[in-house]
Amino acid sequence: MMITDIIFSLLAIGFIGFLIFLCFKYPDDEPRNIAVYSGSFNPIHIGHKVVIDYLSNEYDWVYVIVTPQNPLKDAIEVPSEERRKAVERAIINNGYLNVTVNDIENTLNPPYYTVNTLRKLKEQEPNNNFKLVMGADCLEEIKNWKSYQDILTDFGVIVFPRGEVDANQLKRHSLMLHRENPNYKIKIANIKTPNVSSTEIREARKKGEDVNYLTM
Repeated sequence: MMITDIIFSLLAIGFIGFLIFLCFKYPDDEPRNIAVYSGSFNPIHIGHKVVIDYLSNEYDWVYVIVTPQNPLKDAIEVPSEERRKAVERAIINNGYLNVTVNDIENTLNPPYYTVNTLRKLKEQEPNNNFKLVMGADCLEEIKNWKSYQDILTDFGVIVFPRGEVDANQLKRHSLMLHRENPNYKIKIANIKTPNVSSTEIREARKKGEDVNYLTM
């Protein structure tokens, strides 16, 4: 038997064993806590990786959703299919076992409001509990989102300190929202992500700079 055949057999056995493990750990009727990480990922970078690393350890499962178009942002030049494939490669290359690139927004009609995505997920998987993942800048502007009150009460958010918004500022903003409604579910992750953005990476690429060390 060729060495490659042996390696392939071992991988197949390992994969089957992992599926059996999942069946016992996550029976069909057992609720799962799922983190929903939605974004443009244009491109996916090391800041996203830090978030996914955290989520994959803290939650039963992670759904990464590559949105075709953020309703609050300008049109994206890179097609969603191209961005989705890049995210899938990154997830596979980093060996995540409980992270799935979920294509649900391509089944919905635009505009792609986050609340509609979460409601559709809940409709498809009523036993599971979903929490939305976002950066601190998104929490600051969440009142501009469609039905943001429903997002914060029915699902809840996991917020990551990012960029110039430090953890103390984030806590203050969270307190302001809780004054509006004490039932809002806001969890601040106790980590900080690298101060890097997809916009900066795109601009650097246009200048011909090597930014591969920043991408995932």
